[in-house]
Amino acid sequence: MVTTRMIATIQALVTPLVPMSDLPAIELIHATKHFGRLKALDDVSISVRQGEVVAMLGPNGAGKTTAVSLMLGLRRPTGGTARLFGADPRLPASRLRLGSMLQDSGVPAMLTVREVVELFRALYHRPITEAGAIEAAQLGDKRNARVATLSGGQRQRLYFALAIVGDPDVLFLDEPTVGLDVEARRAFWEQITRLAARGKTVLLTTHYMEEADALAERVIVVNRGVIVAEGSPTAIKTRVGGRDVRFIADGLSPDWLSDLPGVQRVSRTGRAWSLLTVEPETVLREIFASGVTISNLEVHGAKLEEAVLALTSANARPAAIA
Repeated sequence: MVTTRMIATIQALVTPLVPMSDLPAIELIHATKHFGRLKALDDVSISVRQGEVVAMLGPNGAGKTTAVSLMLGLRRPTGGTARLFGADPRLPASRLRLGSMLQDSGVPAMLTVREVVELFRALYHRPITEAGAIEAAQLGDKRNARVATLSGGQRQRLYFALAIVGDPDVLFLDEPTVGLDVEARRAFWEQITRLAARGKTVLLTTHYMEEADALAERVIVVNRGVIVAEGSPTAIKTRVGGRDVRFIADGLSPDWLSDLPGVQRVSRTGRAWSLLTVEPETVLREIFASGVTISNLEVHGAKLEEAVLALTSANARPAAIA
């Protein structure tokens, strides 16, 4: 049980906040991280400006969570350096300036939402109000509910409230909208946009490419422990240079479609096909000539999802940093 006296002791041990400066908010400098013989990160350098919203993308096991753990000071790099506003992220003064929402978050199940938020709020020098954090997380109607009674999506929203209650300068969000419905996800995006407008720095990892495209000023694509591409969402999409062709059809095989001119990737969900190709006109001409009937045809520029898949595929090579 955490008492008021314990909270006061913790606060007394924390040094005063370092004033804002022109230093990057977050830095990894030639960072590597080994877990035994496994190299999770290999000479990774990342710099995030104050007030910037950055999305780190890549497949499972790419090294995203490891990179975030170094930035948060939860792990030490095997080599290289991690910095938060130029200081060691493990220092108490550094940690007062950050908020985090991690995949393995957890809080006492028997406390109410209000009690948990008040507990976390008491640990900071300049927190926002308890009501402000709860309302930002859209949990006003669950204020007096015990954590044990919350749904998965409601717990995600509670973790967001805890991440922002200290009014942090830097916010780390690791897969923050898992379990949220469409409406709740859109509301979450609005909150991130408001935080960014206030000059907060946000580093986001997500498997929802639409989320990264909507929120991030810059995207960092990580694969196999290295950065394979970096730039604005538009720049990343442009790098693929193809068109996404979608349609519904029977009687086609993935191998035949993959052999068509300019086809870079083929995926299928039931009767629905998606092709990434640099020659959409030629591909469609070949399909029509085969005599196969197609419906629901759509052709549009490559989305961020297609770009990230292309950059992290088994045959992809690290691209020059944009």
